[in-house]
Amino acid sequence: QVQLVESGGGLVQPGGSLTLSCAASGSSGSFNLMGWYRQAPGKERELVATMTYGGSANYADSVKGRFTISRDNAENTVYLQMTSLRPEDTAVYYCEGSYYGRYIYWGQGTQVTVSS
Repeated sequence: QVQLVESGGGLVQPGGSLTLSCAASGSSGSFNLMGWYRQAPGKERELVATMTYGGSANYADSVKGRFTISRDNAENTVYLQMTSLRPEDTAVYYCEGSYYGRYIYWGQGTQVTVSS
């Protein structure tokens, strides 16, 4: 089965930066769409950013201008560069990969905590 593994989470002060990575393994090719979602305690999982195989990105309004998603298709890896982090960014961040919306895979999540 396809496996996605996130890494790079941790504790950071407000205004700080973190870069998350997600490496996919066990697949026969690259996902056409990869992205990041997050879930804070008591809240629903929400979209953070997605990117197509060709590099077209989509961002939630709440992170636009602060986060940057990127992909290394040869390595089946997606990154999320997070800057100007805010306490409200605190959440478990999940990596997602899909094939045209029909086959969807999720990572186990990595905790990002923004706090002083």
